[in-house]
Amino acid sequence: MESATGVTSGRRLDTGGRSLRQFAARGVIINSLFDLGLGGVNLIRGLVLAALLSRADFGLWGILLVSLGVVAQLKLIGISDKFIQQDEADQATAFARAFTLELITSAVTTVLLMLLLPLICLLYGQWRLLAPGLVLCTMLLAYAFQSPQWIFYRRMDFVAQRLQTAVEPVVGLLVAVGLALAGFGYWALVIGAAAGAWAGAGVAVRASPYPLAWRLDRDAVSVYWRFSGPILVATICTVVLANGTVLATNLHLGLRAVGAVALATTVISFTTRVDDIIATTVYPGICAVADRIDLLAESFAKTNRLAMLWAIPFGVGLTLFAPDLIRFILGAKWEAATSLIQITGLVAALNHVGFNWDDYYRARGETRPIAVVAVVSVIVTLGAGIPLLLDDGLTGLAWGIGAGAGAALVVRAGYIAALFDGFDLLWHAWRAIAPVLPGVVIVLGLRALTGPGFGPAVVRFTAYVIVVVAASGVSERALLAEAVGYLRRRAAPEGPAAPPRH
Repeated sequence: MESATGVTSGRRLDTGGRSLRQFAARGVIINSLFDLGLGGVNLIRGLVLAALLSRADFGLWGILLVSLGVVAQLKLIGISDKFIQQDEADQATAFARAFTLELITSAVTTVLLMLLLPLICLLYGQWRLLAPGLVLCTMLLAYAFQSPQWIFYRRMDFVAQRLQTAVEPVVGLLVAVGLALAGFGYWALVIGAAAGAWAGAGVAVRASPYPLAWRLDRDAVSVYWRFSGPILVATICTVVLANGTVLATNLHLGLRAVGAVALATTVISFTTRVDDIIATTVYPGICAVADRIDLLAESFAKTNRLAMLWAIPFGVGLTLFAPDLIRFILGAKWEAATSLIQITGLVAALNHVGFNWDDYYRARGETRPIAVVAVVSVIVTLGAGIPLLLDDGLTGLAWGIGAGAGAALVVRAGYIAALFDGFDLLWHAWRAIAPVLPGVVIVLGLRALTGPGFGPAVVRFTAYVIVVVAASGVSERALLAEAVGYLRRRAAPEGPAAPPRH
């Protein structure tokens, strides 16, 4: 049970006198603002490099990003999640066990990627991928040595954790843009990514409260495997999905089309980045109260409403303003990606509905639903997306991705309703969509009345932002007031949580 000092389920957290609920909510707000800037750094890096580099160079980067970066996700089997969830008495030993498993999986995946590199080069007919691919493979080991960040994350010491995670994107931006200006082509992206990852590893190791010891324990391996097996299935689905779409695009439309897919992924990943901020901030707190369904339901509803408050307008805005983004910022060379970005903008908005549902199942040690949703997503996306790609190019592929996202939403809505006693996800989503509609109407009306120039585009964008912000502020004024209150005051001891308003 939760107390005013944040002690719950045998886990002690330094909440500074706040209740765990208020401490977690305050962490979401502060860390969202902090990492929103870091997400912006990644978005700026992608857009600046897209403007500086050729479509072919960006296409090569897209192949590397998907074929290596996504396959590398095979090592993301929930080791850090399980470390956060556990409550062993000796946390130094618990971390040593988790770090050992992380290092093993990273080393195995690194060797696997290096063996796959020649096959990837052969499949894409691009032997230029070999050398930069070997450089990127080293990043997996760098991420293993960033594991000490988990310790601060489990303690909900977000200041220390976020300062460490900020190193990678900032260093990556500076190195990549500098090399691109110097004419390094796609190597600017490769070296920038690797430099950022290893810089982040160095900072994490230096800051670690526990030594990076080797501790391989058979019982620990068994516990972690039961937790991680379904997550591995979900990760494999992600690998198959990403590589399948990129490979099919390359075979049917060529490298320049892959560059368009990579650009759309770069833009949309900004929304995913902010999702991760909120989800990772809340996860240690929900692990601490995993037996309190009322608190879990309340935190789920409120974190989702906060996320959708900006993510739905961003996704819809991307759909509205993609032609202006390409015409006035990225350049005419990306015109073929217009419809792809527009449709994936809507997909990004759709994916935010119940976006962190899986964290609540992980916190309770129930990971099988995560695998089920992933399997449904990959079957529908590839089953619809590849035929539509062959029939209608990038636009068809985008609609296939949308079909997969819709199917995944239906299935996860069922799991959410099962966990939270009939939670109405459609009504939950409508609350975020409604404030955006006046902005859409204003933009379409102004577009019919104004010309195609840069000035009218700025006017339309400004009008959209003002109208949506005002409408969202009115619609969610109670939630925003509550959020601001968490920033302003320490909490008095509180009674049982009120039932969440879905």
